Amino acid sequence: MATALYRLGRFSMRRRWYVLVAWLLVLAGVGTAAVTGGGTFSDSFSIPGTESAQAQTVLAERFGSQFAQAAASLGGTDGATATPATARVILAPPAGTTVMDPTTAQAAGAILAQAAAVEGVTGVSNPFTALTIAPNGSGLYADVQLAVPSADVPAATITGLESVISAAQDSGWRATVSGGPFDPELKIISGTESVGLLAALVVLVVTLGSLLAAGMPIVTALLGVAIGAAGILGVAAFTDVSSATLALALMLGLAVGIDYALFILSRYRTLLAEGSTPLDAVGRAVGTAGSAVVFAGVTVVIASAGLTVVGIPFLGTMGIAAAATVAVAVLIAITLLPALLGFAGTRLTPRRARAADNEDDDAIVASRWGRLVTGRPVMVLVAGIVVIGTLAIPALSLRLGLPDASQFPASTNARQAYDLQADTFGPGFNGPLVVLVDSPAGGATEAAATVAERLGTLADVALVAPPIPNQAGDAAIVTVIPTGGPNSEQTATLVHAIRAERADLEQSTGADITVTGAAAANIDISAKLASALPAFLLLVVGLALVLLLVAFRSILVPVTAAIGFLLSVAASFGATVAVYQWGWLAGVFNVSGPGPLLSFMPVLLVGVLFGLAMDYEVFLVSRMREDFVHGATARRAVIVGFEHGSRVVVAAAIIMASVFVAFVFGGSTTIAPIAFALGVGILVDALIVRMTLIPAAMTLLGSSAWWLPRWLDRVLPSVDIEGAQLTRGLAEARTL
Repeated sequence: MATALYRLGRFSMRRRWYVLVAWLLVLAGVGTAAVTGGGTFSDSFSIPGTESAQAQTVLAERFGSQFAQAAASLGGTDGATATPATARVILAPPAGTTVMDPTTAQAAGAILAQAAAVEGVTGVSNPFTALTIAPNGSGLYADVQLAVPSADVPAATITGLESVISAAQDSGWRATVSGGPFDPELKIISGTESVGLLAALVVLVVTLGSLLAAGMPIVTALLGVAIGAAGILGVAAFTDVSSATLALALMLGLAVGIDYALFILSRYRTLLAEGSTPLDAVGRAVGTAGSAVVFAGVTVVIASAGLTVVGIPFLGTMGIAAAATVAVAVLIAITLLPALLGFAGTRLTPRRARAADNEDDDAIVASRWGRLVTGRPVMVLVAGIVVIGTLAIPALSLRLGLPDASQFPASTNARQAYDLQADTFGPGFNGPLVVLVDSPAGGATEAAATVAERLGTLADVALVAPPIPNQAGDAAIVTVIPTGGPNSEQTATLVHAIRAERADLEQSTGADITVTGAAAANIDISAKLASALPAFLLLVVGLALVLLLVAFRSILVPVTAAIGFLLSVAASFGATVAVYQWGWLAGVFNVSGPGPLLSFMPVLLVGVLFGLAMDYEVFLVSRMREDFVHGATARRAVIVGFEHGSRVVVAAAIIMASVFVAFVFGGSTTIAPIAFALGVGILVDALIVRMTLIPAAMTLLGSSAWWLPRWLDRVLPSVDIEGAQLTRGLAEARTL
């Protein structure tokens, strides 16, 4: 592989205009396709096959369009038919009054009449006849029917309803309008990402000592994410793609795009400083550092694409999108970057005195750290594990769920409506449970009455609404209002209790009974993901063992790498639980509403962090193995590996973490905790695991760390990740 990459690097530099034009044509092609035929993104997380999704499908069939959108959001239908949007107005009267007072009730009616008169509104429910009034009269709500789907609601309708709400607030009412076009817009790109790029540029300038050199990884990474984003937008025209998919691809594309270019560029400039010509230097840089880049990129691609085995469509889409974006970043690093280096020529050669001073300082620091780690390996291992263990403790309290309005910023309509409804009606009104009583033979109304009576006796039930049959009389719904919110433990307990009663109720009524709603969907999704996580984790760890076995031709190095990866994951989970679930440092990280973490985050984090963690394992350990193979002792190989790789690995980790952290403050409640978890995981993995624990463990193992049975050595393919064969071949060619 190293020889092929050597030739590719030289070709790309010699034919730099062709390579540059080719990549620009790729960008133009996918960009045109995205602009002319690209789709749109959503925030729905479809998991078909769960009980809650199947119940929503039946609801849509039996009760019509009023349940179609909910069914699509839970994976029950394809949601292809857009239905007119519905918004909700919630009103709480001025202090000292209730909506039961005749004067106050009349004022509420006047407010709703004004809402009904807004252009684009086709109807407003009457809370006094629909009985959507809080039991103590502290508030009411009315559903507002709009003429068109949310995406097509005109601005005049939105501003008209907002004006009605504003006037009510001026009159002393607490009033909100939410749902449909009033929900927060998807924020995929917020502008904070530029802060991450600026931080990356600063780190690159400090690391490379040249603004021209520092700009190249930024340019190539931006081109890669532009191609990746355009491709994802084009795919969105044919399948459902969540906004988190694009955000994840952008994060990974920027992070690995900059890092991969940095590894090759750093080796290239080192070779220039040693006196190589630009053409020879680029060939050797791509052949050696490029081999590590390709191997690391392949691990990220395989791990990300491995999300498809979980069997959850939107996770599979996220994995494929991330894998494709990383693959583009690898291709750009080994083709376009050498072309750009050809345009720069010798201007990237480090100034000798400055480069020597920097390298001496870095070598001294790295050597001291390496000697400390290898000199006291037991103490270092214990200290590192204690630090990681402390970070991981909160993970024992991990709770999973789906995002709801309680996690939106307080300034949004959705959050204000969520809080007002919880204050006036109780927290359970934000997550009602819908119990479907399906009786094709008829008698659904009587069966539903029996179900409602039984459910009313359960704990954690605030209210059971009267059953609502469909027109055919073969199905009915029983709405159960829990005492807790949609993501509370009490509501989860209630869902399990209702399902525990199902067998007796089905036997006594002859109807099929299923439970859906936000809390039920949370439980179903979490259960499916939890069942998939062990197998996926086994797949990822097994992949790590096999790939590292091939790369380093060692039994114990892959084992220590896999253990280190699990430690990094544990620390990442712990820190994320502390901030996003417990609310520690919530103000610092812009956490509006602490709560359960995303149900799919553990699987996603394991897949993505594995690939990224292996990057640093490859870049550090490959140099250690190279020195060991050439006769250095195990301890000396560790120290030399630090001297040659620590500076660029630390820079790469800081750059990657900076990119991730920039997305934490982007405003997306879905992507922020994922970005935070990845940022913490990368820093822990690079700084504690790969540069501390792994070298200490390898020191204790000594030369046995590199042991491999002879029979296995014969059957394993040789990937020459360190470029040793390439170096020998070039040396032999020069002697001829």
